[in-house]
Amino acid sequence: MKARVKWLEGVTMVGESPSGHALVMDGPPDFGGRNLGPRPMELLLLGMGGCTEFDVLTILRKARQEVTGCEVELEAERAAEDPKVFTRIHAHFILTGRNLSEKHVERAIALSAEKYCSASIMLGATAQITHDYEIREG
Repeated sequence: MKARVKWLEGVTMVGESPSGHALVMDGPPDFGGRNLGPRPMELLLLGMGGCTEFDVLTILRKARQEVTGCEVELEAERAAEDPKVFTRIHAHFILTGRNLSEKHVERAIALSAEKYCSASIMLGATAQITHDYEIREG
C-alpha cells in the first residue's frame, strides 16, 4: 500500500490514498494552520472508528441481522508528554435495526476488537480500548 502526503503551506497538507481519494489535513492557527481540515491524530481516531464499524456491520449482515443504522461515538485521551499517543479510547456503538440480537451484537464487537480491526489492534498497543453499545429498534 502506498499513500502520499503533500505539504501545501503553513501546516496544511493534502493526503492522497491508494484508492485515489484526497483529503486536506491542517492544524490550528497557533501552529501555523488555517483550520482547513482535520488533524492527523483525529484521522487516526476516525480511521479506527470506520474500521471497527465496517467489521461490525459486515459480521451482523452475515448473521442475517437487519441493521438499519450504525454509529460509533469515540472518546479518546492522549498522553500529556511527547509522543502524545492515545492512552485510552472508548467506542460506543449505537445500532438501530429490527429485532437485533444482543448476542450477535456483542459477538460482532468482540470479533472486530480481537480479530479483524487492524486499526483497533494497532492502536491497542498504546491505548486501553473499551467498547459498549446500545440497541435501538427501528
